Amino acid sequence: MAAYKPVVVQACPKLGERITQDTLYWRGYKTPVQIKEFGAVNKIDFSPVPPYNYAVTASSRIHIYGRYSQEPIKTFSRFRDAAYCATYRDDGRLLVAGSEDGSICLFDVSGKAPLRQFRGHTKPVHLVGFLSDKYRIFSGGDDYSSNLWDIPSATEIISYNEHTDYVRCGCASKVNADVFITGSYDHTVKLFDARTKSSVMTIEHGHPVESVLLFPSGGLLVSAGGRYVKVWDVLKGGQLLVSLKNHHKTVTCLCLNSSGQRLLSGSLDRHVKIYSTTSYKVVHSFNYATSILSLALSPEDETIVVGMTNGVLNVKHRKPEEKIENSQKKRQPAYRTYVKGRTYMPKQEDFCVSKPVKRVLRKYDKLLRSFQSSKALDAVMEPPIMLHTPEVTVAVMQELHRRGTLRSALAGRDEKQVNLLLTFVARRVIEPRFTPVLVTVADMITDIYQPVVGQSEIVDKQFLKLQQAIGKEIDYQEELLEVLGMMDTLFATFTKKRDTCLEENKSNGI
Repeated sequence: MAAYKPVVVQACPKLGERITQDTLYWRGYKTPVQIKEFGAVNKIDFSPVPPYNYAVTASSRIHIYGRYSQEPIKTFSRFRDAAYCATYRDDGRLLVAGSEDGSICLFDVSGKAPLRQFRGHTKPVHLVGFLSDKYRIFSGGDDYSSNLWDIPSATEIISYNEHTDYVRCGCASKVNADVFITGSYDHTVKLFDARTKSSVMTIEHGHPVESVLLFPSGGLLVSAGGRYVKVWDVLKGGQLLVSLKNHHKTVTCLCLNSSGQRLLSGSLDRHVKIYSTTSYKVVHSFNYATSILSLALSPEDETIVVGMTNGVLNVKHRKPEEKIENSQKKRQPAYRTYVKGRTYMPKQEDFCVSKPVKRVLRKYDKLLRSFQSSKALDAVMEPPIMLHTPEVTVAVMQELHRRGTLRSALAGRDEKQVNLLLTFVARRVIEPRFTPVLVTVADMITDIYQPVVGQSEIVDKQFLKLQQAIGKEIDYQEELLEVLGMMDTLFATFTKKRDTCLEENKSNGI
């Protein structure tokens, strides 16, 4: 008797992720470190000077973490209620934050008590920041106002009341010390100049604005609100350059890398998307456990920190590049070591010993070898095999059909097993690599179990799903054939026109 040959499972190519330089770069971050905060993390801001500590605003506290510390190295907790938007000054020595009671607190990073308190807002202040001259602060609150403050005198310079809803985000220009931008829930982004008494530009975003970002050059503005991230040209009066719709829930935060060539956006859909600022296409994506409220990237792009609605702080560090020193590098064996004896030819008096190769058979192969068709089908109908390696299930069905025992293997099954079979067939019959085999299986199941239709609601539902799946696929095929017919007609007309042109040229003597 000839030796049993195992079932050949056809390997089909899988459509995998395209590996690019960006993919390799962003995958170069270590496994994240999870830090639990006291509430939802509404703001993360890195210090612009070494050692690049970062301030985390959550609940009524501001925690300052070192780059690799999992416990805060400093805490500011002198807030009556919630704190918002703790932001560093460009020299990293001062920190400003808004609060629920409408006051603004200015802290020295090396101290504890506030250096200054600015009072003027009547409702919570969600936006604070420094102008680039380092001596003025801009703010925005739920009282619809945007204010400018003088740090040395702790007085209000000017108040703008142009927004008609909550002011929740903003940024300052690094090129001009008098320019700052605010975004509001009234769907507008306004550009203010401290030398004027009103806004100098208004941009209509179309959705409540959650975050705004100004490129270092000051010429491009990015706004996020709703599901959209929009890029505007400020130098052309706020002209829309591109609108990105890659998230399926509200975008809450924006961030640029150190070179300005990559734009990061975080959303309530639990994803961080990374865009190229030249093509504005997504080059990579991170997936997180819960909705994202805040996002920050360290000045050297070494650390990504993400704050989530459940109070978890997710910190990823870049893996250090491996440097192999010549002194530590082990000497490899010479080439002749590997090829030694490869070309030796046995002589007549030599006795050759061949080691038998032991072949390990799978469970379904063992059952097929002993002609147990029904049990072999049961072995490949287990959920892990059906979900992750459906090609194995289909290969066994094809082998049973070749042997002529597929019908007997499908017959005599209970409600649960029939339901499992129909679920698998309805899900996979539309895949081109499985269609020839599964159409035959579907026909056999229908013929065998047609007399019992109507006795089980579960089986009846699966039959209806199978019918719908096949019906949709037939409709798609008909539409494709119609499109192919149209294309053939178009190509035929093009060919005729080209032939007539050539004939005219020949008649003219060319």
